[in-house]
Amino acid sequence: MQERKGFTLVELAIVLVVIGLILGAVMTGQRLIQNAKYKRLVNDINGFVAAVYTYYDRYKALPGDDPKAVDRWGSTYSNIQNGDGDGLIEGSPTSTNNAYESVQIWRHLRAAGIVPGSPNESAVTRPSNPYGGRYGFSNRSFGTATYNYIFIDNLPSEVAQRLDEEFDDGVYNTGSIQASADYTGGYRDVYYRL
Repeated sequence: MQERKGFTLVELAIVLVVIGLILGAVMTGQRLIQNAKYKRLVNDINGFVAAVYTYYDRYKALPGDDPKAVDRWGSTYSNIQNGDGDGLIEGSPTSTNNAYESVQIWRHLRAAGIVPGSPNESAVTRPSNPYGGRYGFSNRSFGTATYNYIFIDNLPSEVAQRLDEEFDDGVYNTGSIQASADYTGGYRDVYYRL
């Protein structure tokens, strides 16, 4: 008779425990990465809110909507234009048209040294969010009134829902945080009221 060799039950149990530990570490790592991305998103939003109100405190006008921006920086930055001073940031939040206040807001914030970047770049580069989309500004109706908002594009729907639930009412089309569609899957554009 030949002697048969194989794994004992103890050896198999040890291998399964090691595999389980490795899988647990990978899952924990993924969860930590997702939480870090979400925290960066929230910090970015808070930073943009603070930037807008810092500008307002300094110059008594909203960035982008500032009717005296050319007087302040026009001699230094050729792409700076005035806003109309009506209190609303107009234009598409994804626009590249320099005439729109939604583009000028980035130039005004950068010229004031509140956010990093050059106000003189030929086409304004909007900052990117941790999920691959970009930020922007504009205005829209939130219920019965029109408000300025921070635009966050291409958020995974579960992230958009988490943001809405933590900071608002959790319903995609009501409150001060709204989304382009319900939170059933895919990606959503989010409108975060200032």
